Amino acid sequence: MQPAFAVWITGLPASGKSTITRTLVRELVSRGVDAAVLESDALRQVLTPHPSYTDEERETFYASMVYIGSLLVTHGVPVIFDATANRRAYRAGARNRIERFIEAYVDCPLDVCVARDPKGIYRKAQSGEASTVPGVQAAYEPPEHAEVVVSGSGDSSEPARAIVAALEARGYVSRLTVSTAS
Repeated sequence: MQPAFAVWITGLPASGKSTITRTLVRELVSRGVDAAVLESDALRQVLTPHPSYTDEERETFYASMVYIGSLLVTHGVPVIFDATANRRAYRAGARNRIERFIEAYVDCPLDVCVARDPKGIYRKAQSGEASTVPGVQAAYEPPEHAEVVVSGSGDSSEPARAIVAALEARGYVSRLTVSTAS
């Protein structure tokens, strides 16, 4: 059994993080790797059921998320963080706590994210109902040294394969070998 690892998939809201995460999970399962997904929206329902998205609340939320992820990795469970984490410091917290860690940045133009807007957050920002949307009213700090940079504008297969290739290159997952025996 290989030691566990963590992947943080970050990018603007609606950049394609969750779609890429779902595809990545399928790719990993095909290799016998069962990763836990820590998805920020799902965790917020438990940790901050009535979120205000203040800087203080975000710091506490992401510190909690990192703690949960590091605990899982310590106990042998690979983890995928599916979270915007708009400040580099939030993601650096995971990098500092988890030895086998990579950051994957989903690069997607803001106008594409706004056009997708599956949760209506950009619409809320535009109407004044929301005042802390990353990339609009709140800063989004893209990674300075992401191990993987993928496009969120197209199909999720290629980004997921790029993340798996980065995991393979670091020895975090085994290379997939195809049997030629009949």
